[in-house]
Formats: sequence, structure tokens, C-alpha cells
Amino acid sequence: MVATSSTVVAPEDVRPTIASFAPTMWADDTFTSFSVDDMNKVQEKYAEAIEALKEEARSMLMAKGNTTADRLILIDTLERLGVAYHFEQEIEDQLQDTFRFHSTDENDYDLFTTALQFRLLRQHRHFVSCSGFDKFKSEDDKFKETLKNDGKGLLSLYEAAHLRIHGEDVLEEAVAFTTHHLKRMLQQSDQSPLHDQVKRALQHSLHRGFPRIETRHYISFYERDDSKNEPLLKLAKLDFNFLQNLYKKELHELARDRLVEAYFWGLILHYKPQDSYARVATAKSMEMATVINDTYDSYATPEEAELFTEILERWDVNEIDRLPDYMKIVYKFILSIYDDYEIEASKQGKSYAVSFAKETVKQLCKAYNKVKKWTTGQQIPKFEEYVANMMFTSCIYVALLTNIPAMKSASKETIDWLMDEPKFVAASAKIARYMNDLGSYQRENKGGRLPTAVCCYMKQYGVSKEEALDKFVELVEDAWKDLNTEWITETTVVPKDMAEQLLNFARAAEVTYVNRQDGYSNPEKYLAPQLVALFVNPILI
Repeated sequence: MVATSSTVVAPEDVRPTIASFAPTMWADDTFTSFSVDDMNKVQEKYAEAIEALKEEARSMLMAKGNTTADRLILIDTLERLGVAYHFEQEIEDQLQDTFRFHSTDENDYDLFTTALQFRLLRQHRHFVSCSGFDKFKSEDDKFKETLKNDGKGLLSLYEAAHLRIHGEDVLEEAVAFTTHHLKRMLQQSDQSPLHDQVKRALQHSLHRGFPRIETRHYISFYERDDSKNEPLLKLAKLDFNFLQNLYKKELHELARDRLVEAYFWGLILHYKPQDSYARVATAKSMEMATVINDTYDSYATPEEAELFTEILERWDVNEIDRLPDYMKIVYKFILSIYDDYEIEASKQGKSYAVSFAKETVKQLCKAYNKVKKWTTGQQIPKFEEYVANMMFTSCIYVALLTNIPAMKSASKETIDWLMDEPKFVAASAKIARYMNDLGSYQRENKGGRLPTAVCCYMKQYGVSKEEALDKFVELVEDAWKDLNTEWITETTVVPKDMAEQLLNFARAAEVTYVNRQDGYSNPEKYLAPQLVALFVNPILI
């Protein structure tokens, strides 16, 4: 059924029902009760110990005589322990050698090693064929039943299959095959590290997860592994606590209601120590987007929403007196963020980015205003119209443009590419928006008052809510295949740090809205344990 636009418009002075948001889960002094001087002393001790262990780990990585399989396992261990960023060039050089000989390497690797090599190469943006998995299929073109008892191999294949692209049927089959047999494994009363890894993987795959969260989990698995490497384990624990303290210090400067959840997105996009500016800038931009969304959705009348959109388009502080008092606060907040942005962009020789960054905020407000008009007119737009609008309501442009001053590789050409809505950006935005819609459908729908993507799809195609939600799961999978394709093919067009941001933006949505939960608005229901593990509780050493 096609939605019509001939609907009755509600009076413009009608103010929306104020949304009921849960109070913040964070105590007022969670990130302000510690002494910065004391923390700095602890950081100095951590840094000294980390440097010594890094050299030991580097020696292991560069040791002569390691087989390809040994190197792959060590690289994977470093990455999953969260310390691979210390050895980026060494790892890339080794994987480049592996990739160079991959097509001619007549190896007889088992399932575990074959899948590990495939996953690591694709994670590092090397395009390798999935044909190497054909040898694990029987004459009936199905995976051999003898594999069902190979727990390590099944888990390795399961993780590898999440880097699949369109048309890779063998990996589609691998997801179903491994999921079935891994779930069967969990039914056995086994408390081994492998058992716990399987349980975690089925909750959240490695490729789609946030590495710092996965690191926290993996450290707990690894320390119970009989084959663990003690120096690497100690390095991982020290490094995790060092970074946690760094994040605490940044939150110490930022902490206010809901900003912890916004900072979490900044951390997913940029977790390395040197990324402090980008992390904080992303947190501010996501907090800003949240405030703008709540202003349009829960506070503004249609007339006020139109006025705010118009005045922001002019970007002139002298226009502020035309706004209601509560909107003046929001307007000042936005202008202050981009005043700081302009200073930093000028300092980094990237003043050209300022006009583009401001434009993304204007587009975001126009998109929210469009949703406001749909709501006021009690309209349900066509699904395609909603999808076009969600390129901006996903907030991907606001988040990515915020970080341009911190990106060494960024240029005006990079921004032009972004603003042209390439498939890479569209895929990431779709994952974020679809996951958001799945997670926040019940809250945002408000008894049918607000148009959501799910509502649009139900209306246009005449399907039930359950059918629409299932379709959105399918759309997310398709978007991940698009994203994986761009990740491994656009290696010369898209700078590495920009590609990583696009991948991480999608990961942020996966982590925040997993299992159809809205972890951003209601973090205490799902995100709380992970946020506490990341920001509050250190690892015992």
C-alpha cells in the first residue's frame, strides 16, 4: 500500500508530549572522585612496564623460523589482547607477505588455520577468495560432518564468515553450519576457555564487535588458557588499565548526563592513546546530535522546529533572540562546538573543513525537521523517502566531519568523497540506522504517533510488525556485505583511518543496539556491565 500525503495537519502550537527518559546510571562523582595527580603517577609506572614488555612481544613477532600458522596465531593473539596497535607496521608487513604468497601457497592447513588466515587478511583489507573453504565440503556440496567436533575450527570459521560479501554462498552456508554446531557445543557442561569464547562469539561476532569490549572478554579467556603466554598477558592487562585511566581522565573533563554514552561512541571510533582529540570531539558531536534530536522530537512545536531550522541555516548568533529560551541554550551549544572546531581546523591547516562540518549540522536539523512534519501531519512516508532521510539522521556525517582536523590523511578530496554519499558511507549509515530502528522501535513509535522505518515498511508493503522486523535484520546483513565489500576493495580510494571510522561507526551501532535493545537511551539494560568494565573497573594484575 502506498502512503498518501493528503492528511490532516495538527495545529502548529501543539507541543509534543515530553519524553520520559530514564535517569543517568552514573553517580555524580563516578569520573570526578579520583586525584588526577595520583593517576598520573600510576600511568607513569604502567608506561614504563608496558615499554619493556612491548620489546619482548616485538621480538616474538619478528622471530625467525616461525611458520605461517605460528605467525597468524601470534598476530591474532596480539589483536585480541588489544595490544596490536603497538605493532601495526610489523603486523602489516607480515600479513602483506602472507597475502603475496596466499594464491600460490599449496598448503594443507586445517579448518582453524584456513579460516584464521582468511579472516586476518580480510580484516586488514586484503581481498582473498573464499574458495579455500571448498576442501572442507563433501561430495554432496555440504560441510563435512566430521567437522562438527572440531570446536576451534568451527569457531574460527564462524568468525571468518562474518567478513563475507555478496555471492559467497560457501560462507552463507558456513554461518548456518557453525552456528548450529556451536550452539550444540554450549549444551555440554564445559567451563573451558573455548566454551566461553563460543558463548561470547554467538552473542557478538568479533568483526562486528568493539575491539576494546572484546579485549576485556578475551583477556579473561586467555588467562585461563593453559597455553597462554605470560608476558603477552601481562602486557595486555597493563595496557588495558593504562587506556582505561586515559579514558577516565577524558571523561573527568567531560562528564555530564548522557555524555558517557556519547563518549562510548567516540571511543569505538577512536580508541588509541593518540586519538584523544578525535575521541572527545566525537563525544561532543554525538551529545550535540542527541540534544538536537530530543529538541525536535520531544520539546519543540512544529512552528518552533521550523524556526530553529531556519535560524541554524543562517548560522548567526545575532539571530538567537528570535528563539524560545530553551532553544537558545541548544543554539549556543552548537555554535560553541564549531567555534572550537574552527580553531582546531585552522591550527591543523584544514580550515577548508569548517564549512562542510557546519553544513552537516544544518542537514541534520533539516532531516529532523522533516520527521517533525511527518509526525505533525500524522503521515507515514514511503520507505524509500525515509531511507533517503536517514543518511543524515544516522548522524554519520556529523560524526565523521568532526574528526577531520585530527586525520593526517584527510584532504578536501576526502570530504568531497564523503559528501557524495558513496556506497561505503551508505552501508555504514544503513547499519547504524536500521540497528537503531530495531532497538528503539517500541520507544520511538509511541503508540503509532511517530513514523519509524518499521512503520513505513509495514504500511507500504502491508506486512506485520514481526515480518517488518525480520526484514530489517535482513537489511542489516545486506548492508554488512556491502560494507565488507567496500572495506576490501576500496583500498586505494579510501584512506585507512577513514575506512576504519566507517567500519567502527557500524560496529558502534551493532554494540549499542544488539538484540533489538536501545543501549543508548537505556544503557542500564545492556551496556552497563560493558561500560563499567571499560571505564570503571581495572583488571587485576
